[in-house]
Amino acid sequence: MGGRLRDVIRKELLQLRRDRRMMFVLLFAPVFQLFVFGYAVTLDVKHIPLVVCDRDRQAESRELVQSFTRSGYFDLRSLVDSPADLDQPLASGRALVGIYVPADFSKQLAREETAAIQVILDGTDMNSARVAAGYTGGLLAQFARSKAPQLSAGPRLEHHPRVWYNPDLRSVNYMVPGVICMILGTVMTALTAMAIVRERESGTLEQLIVTPVRPWELMLGKTLPFAGIGMLDVCVIILVARYWFGVQVAGSVLLLLLLALLFLLTALGLGLFVSTISRTQQQAMLTAFFVIMPSVILSGFMFPIENMPRIIQAVTYVIPLRYFVEIVRGIFLRGAGMGVLWPQVLALAGLGGAIFTLSAMRFQKRLG
Repeated sequence: MGGRLRDVIRKELLQLRRDRRMMFVLLFAPVFQLFVFGYAVTLDVKHIPLVVCDRDRQAESRELVQSFTRSGYFDLRSLVDSPADLDQPLASGRALVGIYVPADFSKQLAREETAAIQVILDGTDMNSARVAAGYTGGLLAQFARSKAPQLSAGPRLEHHPRVWYNPDLRSVNYMVPGVICMILGTVMTALTAMAIVRERESGTLEQLIVTPVRPWELMLGKTLPFAGIGMLDVCVIILVARYWFGVQVAGSVLLLLLLALLFLLTALGLGLFVSTISRTQQQAMLTAFFVIMPSVILSGFMFPIENMPRIIQAVTYVIPLRYFVEIVRGIFLRGAGMGVLWPQVLALAGLGGAIFTLSAMRFQKRLG
């Protein structure tokens, strides 16, 4: 019995060694994902994007803004001229915190009166919003203490935080839109890859090749059903989010569906690409997992991209799921339209078109 078991084990090891693609995925993927996730997966909240409207424009107000940037927790993205100009950076997601300093700020400090500061928080990411609110309160209190004379209580700073887009800071409002992105990205990629490889393993793909069906017709015929399934999934998830979890779509549902269809182009393209580099369903499953997991982690679905190291942030620019997460959360929570989302839409369209075109070319070449 021991000899037979040893022979079976030796046979499996030899088979794995001959399958270079499988060995690459089994040995390289865990190490690669460990490095990526080790740096990208962090609950620390730093480099919070900040936008400031300073109507006072005196030494005291400039010192206040500098106290935020010197803390290491905030990155000043822009200085705007009017309170209304705070809306666009917050609506587009370019800023998480907006601060309004009134025109009489320095005079109130000089008279040791109570100075009021308006703080606006983007509640889309409830965890980051809570942490940012805590940082803001602490920095304002520290600034007020630094202005207090030794024998006087000194001025007081009041800040009136307002939370936009998710005023109750409900975690479900943040997570449910992200789940739509994750489901589309993972399920569609895996289904497309597995379906085509399964046909190749069973020999039916070769039978289709010898028919009058053209390669591009075969490719579309294999992918369009999954696109329809994906759109059906989106509709079902939107209904469940609305009537079960109470998460309403603040923006246009039609725009959400159109951009979800655009993202499906990328997911199906990735599935086609995985199918062209895989010979078996086992290879396709492991390769799809190797592609999907880093995409989910680095997309900002759970961990803010601003908290990742610079080199990891650069990698996220070539991950289509990053842009789709921003689009879906923007439409769901901020009610954003094309006027705000066009940079993400252009990036998603460019990456999706390139991936789908490359995958289609490889697919037709394999058929040839």
